[in-house]
Amino acid sequence: MTLEAAFGHVIKKIRTEKGLTQDALSVASNLDRSFISQLECGVKQPSLITIFQLAKALQVSPAHIIEAVEALYNQ
Repeated sequence: MTLEAAFGHVIKKIRTEKGLTQDALSVASNLDRSFISQLECGVKQPSLITIFQLAKALQVSPAHIIEAVEALYNQ
């Protein structure tokens, strides 16, 4: 699994656990819905700012996201 795919998987998992649609996450994070879709599909890579925006919108810490990505990527 690529790092991009691992990040996308983690974001989608957290988003669905929180009961959010891509549209709702888009509004909460101030990111375009199509960009969120591309992140979740592993097509795009997030910037540090994007990670923080997503973390705030998902009500988790940026470290939580990075740790989950690291764990999945290192499997």
